[in-house]
Amino acid sequence: MSDTPQSPRPADGTTRRWTPPAALIGFLLLLVLVFAVSYAVGSAVGPVAPGMHDGGGNTGTGGGDTSGTGGGMEDMPGMEHGGGE
Repeated sequence: MSDTPQSPRPADGTTRRWTPPAALIGFLLLLVLVFAVSYAVGSAVGPVAPGMHDGGGNTGTGGGDTSGTGGGMEDMPGMEHGGGE
């Protein structure tokens, strides 16, 4: 008796090639279809916010408008400078 496992062969003696399961192929095709439709819809709609611009010269601080407050937290209630009570 031999201890080496033998690969299963069809009755006619030919070797069988490995094929991925049909569910895997279907899932991958569905994934490609969803991404293709998503890309097509995004291209048709265009940019989400076409009028949005960066903060101008306000780079490195997160951009956006600070509504004239200078960007500081001095005007917030309870934010006093100093350690005294």
